[in-house]
Amino acid sequence: MPIDFNPNSFYINSNKPCFQNVVRSPFVNDFYISDTFTKSVNVTDKAASSAFDGIRIDKKSFGRIDKGGQIATLYTITNKNGASVDLSSFGATIVSIKVPDSKGNLTDVTQGYNSVTPYEKFSIGHAGGTIGPCANKINHGKFKIDDNEYILECNKDNGQTHSHGGKEGFDVKNWDSEILKDGVKFTYYKKDMEGGYPANVKVAVTYKFDNNNNLFIKYEAESDADTILNLTNHSYFNLDGEQFSEEDSVMQHVVELPNSSRYTPVNELAIPTGELKSVKNTDFDFLTSKKLSEVNKSGYDQNFVVDNYDGKSLIHIAKVKSDKSGIILDVSTDLPGFQFYTANNLGKGDQPTGKSGKKYEKHSAFCIEPQFFPDAINTFDEKPILRKGDKFIRNITYSFSSN
Repeated sequence: MPIDFNPNSFYINSNKPCFQNVVRSPFVNDFYISDTFTKSVNVTDKAASSAFDGIRIDKKSFGRIDKGGQIATLYTITNKNGASVDLSSFGATIVSIKVPDSKGNLTDVTQGYNSVTPYEKFSIGHAGGTIGPCANKINHGKFKIDDNEYILECNKDNGQTHSHGGKEGFDVKNWDSEILKDGVKFTYYKKDMEGGYPANVKVAVTYKFDNNNNLFIKYEAESDADTILNLTNHSYFNLDGEQFSEEDSVMQHVVELPNSSRYTPVNELAIPTGELKSVKNTDFDFLTSKKLSEVNKSGYDQNFVVDNYDGKSLIHIAKVKSDKSGIILDVSTDLPGFQFYTANNLGKGDQPTGKSGKKYEKHSAFCIEPQFFPDAINTFDEKPILRKGDKFIRNITYSFSSN
């Protein structure tokens, strides 16, 4: 990316196959459909028109939010081949991604839940949510912008760190939403000092899903004062299918991180030391493809550095494959790093059951979360500061194919 979402700015992989024989799958639950319609893209660029032509967007209730009594809305973007993405207004969350496996069968590759209630009541692992105002950890919950110090809630590590925006982060807010001709745009207005973060900030997340099974995520924000902002998506992927929820079920996936020759070492609280170390001769070396179970059976929760990052260019950061389903996920971004996480903390006793009626267990999924480095505001030169009057624009692309 950057993706401006105009006819001349779509990033399309035209070499990916179209699965014409796929039948559209049903919704994930039985809530009443309040609005259903189809829109087609009317653009002059032939490649863009082909990629988004015939996109269907459906809208329905996702259940009542206990706090405030609002109704969460579930949107489904379905492409002309039957692949689809479900998005909830609560947390601007990815609920489901259904793409074809090597046999053309639709497979839901993201963990999630059948209504808004588990997302609000449990918020286990921030599943699929938009994370902010600041993704990952801030040491002691403290940071400075120029001479001004701010102190945040410490909701992690027994009160020693602030993580993922705290208990009232963006993933537990009900966002305003707008249906576009080829996607859905969610908007949230953060008030000054909400959650301890300074400034009034208008944040937008736009999702677009094309006929080549590319899911584009664009983050935009503007602030009326200097603040920090570090946004990402926290989807849990299992390319065999989300129904494979048993412990270690994702450890047979094959992972390649082709543009991460360095990582950020951390202390006992997973706060970076400030060093950038080579992955050579470590368990973090995925410059070539490796099966997870053959590298480190205890799993991963590590920030990787993106090689050749310049803040503008779209860089391919990950390729993950399931030999069972044949599904391949490629991830690209214009952010400086990403957290690679293998769901080490899933399987808690109070965790609700997922879409298939099963509890998601430890190592049953993986996350690739493009973002600024953990504790970047305190530790690194590349800081997630959004200045008054500047525009925040960052992007993530999840691309799906099979072989």
